Amino acid sequence: MFSSQEYLDRKTGPYGIGRLSYLQSLVTEFQDTSDEEAKEQVLANLANFAYDPINYQHFKKLNVVDLFLDCLEENNEKLIEFAIGGLCNCCLDKDFKQHIINSGGIDLVIRCLSRSEEQTVMSAVTTLMYLSTPESKQAITVLPVVECMLRFSECDNKLLANLAQVFLQDYCTPAQIREARDIQRQMAGQFSNVET
Repeated sequence: MFSSQEYLDRKTGPYGIGRLSYLQSLVTEFQDTSDEEAKEQVLANLANFAYDPINYQHFKKLNVVDLFLDCLEENNEKLIEFAIGGLCNCCLDKDFKQHIINSGGIDLVIRCLSRSEEQTVMSAVTTLMYLSTPESKQAITVLPVVECMLRFSECDNKLLANLAQVFLQDYCTPAQIREARDIQRQMAGQFSNVET
């Protein structure tokens, strides 16, 4: 549910903690704590706040998108899951989208496609679709990504399979899909030759 400033003012009252102050306290807690579980909880909260555009002006002041991007390079799977979820939630905002693209975010998101957590992978696929612009599309639909989407489109997880199908249909050219299928056939041939 999206909030209005008037709704937030009514809810918190004249002396309630402001949204900016609350988000600032979350960012500060994330930066100051060494407890991994506390970091996970804080990042999950920030990712949830990324749903509501009323928070975006505060996110910009607090560099929350940069925090999400930094967490994509962590070794903690939960931090990565919440970070990519946060990016997915806010990257339709044109300023955030451009910032993510300009900050090398596409490559970081692509790396999430090989993570073990399916939720992380689904958020990464969705984020790539949201980040697609005429300028970024070529970087997003590189051959390894298209080949990855072909594999996902045949997986047992129906949500991921359907998401991959949408990616292939809406963002990839028939030539890109053919080239990726050719690579898959070549790889399958190499594996069968090794086994015999």
